[in-house]
Amino acid sequence: MKNIIAVGLLLTQLVCIAQTKENEISDTKQEINNVLERWHKAAADASFDSYFGLMTEDAIFIGTDATENWDLNSFKDFSKPYFDKGKAWSFSTLERNIFSNPKTNLAWFDELLDTQMGICRGSGILEKTTEGWKVKHYVLSIAIPNENVKEITALKKTFDNDLMKKLRNKKN
Repeated sequence: MKNIIAVGLLLTQLVCIAQTKENEISDTKQEINNVLERWHKAAADASFDSYFGLMTEDAIFIGTDATENWDLNSFKDFSKPYFDKGKAWSFSTLERNIFSNPKTNLAWFDELLDTQMGICRGSGILEKTTEGWKVKHYVLSIAIPNENVKEITALKKTFDNDLMKKLRNKKN
């Protein structure tokens, strides 16, 4: 009888521990979701300080153009004129998947966005800092339906060829 009670108590503890971990993961995902929503809203509101305040000091932003691979200061320089005009960009979330590892201070996500460019895909990494979760790395890409790839490839052929030539020469 004592063994049955001990096993029952052990199972109850394990269930409680599992539930606690599940709640922590859920809370973390909600925190991250809130940060990403605030980040996108800050851009839509042209709130420069709020937007960049949600990024780490070593953040990277990769834009839709193949030449857009910015460190934080370069991205600020590029973005400032848009924010100063009171109109940066406006992305609203259609779908978002968030993943985290409780053993690290990192989380990653992917999202589909409604933008002025149509549907775009964002993906990135967030880092938990002393100030909360912040965007460390972000990649924005224009989602192109597979049936349109051939025509898009033709449209950008000259640009791609020129850039590939430049990058290959730089590599040698």
